[in-house]
Amino acid sequence: MFENRNLIIATKHKKDRVIAPLVEKYLGITNIFTSDFDTDTLGTFSGEVERIDDPITTLRNKCLQALELANCDLGIANEGSFGKHPTLFFCPGAEEFMVFIDQKNKLEIIERIITTETNYLSKEINSEDELQDFLTKVQFPTHAVILRKSAEDCNELFKGIKDKVEVLNIFHRLHKQFKKVTIETDMRAMYNPTRMKVIEQLTEKLMRKITSKCPKCGTPGFSVTQVKAGLPCEQCYFPTKSTLSHLFTCNSCSYTEEKVFPDNKQVEDPMYCDICNP
Repeated sequence: MFENRNLIIATKHKKDRVIAPLVEKYLGITNIFTSDFDTDTLGTFSGEVERIDDPITTLRNKCLQALELANCDLGIANEGSFGKHPTLFFCPGAEEFMVFIDQKNKLEIIERIITTETNYLSKEINSEDELQDFLTKVQFPTHAVILRKSAEDCNELFKGIKDKVEVLNIFHRLHKQFKKVTIETDMRAMYNPTRMKVIEQLTEKLMRKITSKCPKCGTPGFSVTQVKAGLPCEQCYFPTKSTLSHLFTCNSCSYTEEKVFPDNKQVEDPMYCDICNP
């Protein structure tokens, strides 16, 4: 399906470094290119350009615009969001989406990761001690930072800083002029190895999804669409909240298949049972 075709990776921030090797490994595509499309026009983490659409819409538009510009029909794009973790409210979280679009075969396959593996952080600082504490927390200088007058200000904005002398000079200049400085992690993939690692994990997840084919029609992307709870307790056999089965669905022919005991266990420990351990 993909042999001898060109594939475009819609990226401005070097994501192809981790995406391309996995595309070649799983799909056998060797004609991999990066698009000249400026993905920052759809939004920037630092706020110069506001992202006006939701992540999925932005992701899809990013890939489609790159395909059009490159006159190609096979592409991949990634979109990330950062903030509080949706369930672990006390820690920061990262949500990454990735799409694979094959216009020739009318395929769109999307994968997602939510993780606490992020150094996303923003803080107003007023001293060198606070600056140093922040730099240590975000793994500077392997991870770059952004300095600005305030979190809402995009006029005095310094991005991609990885040099200690430079970060000190910019801090003192901004602090002298405005009496306050906001520092934050630069979340662009090429400046943030932690995020790049998550993108690599997401790519692997997407590739596995693409290579999972529908048993009925052979369409790629045969994947889990529903998780059913009810794994029985080992002691009382009452259904627990643990996973009993996964429901797989084909986006093309709507064929479904249920696979029981996906975690390779047929009963649950009584400690996770609402009857044995209320």
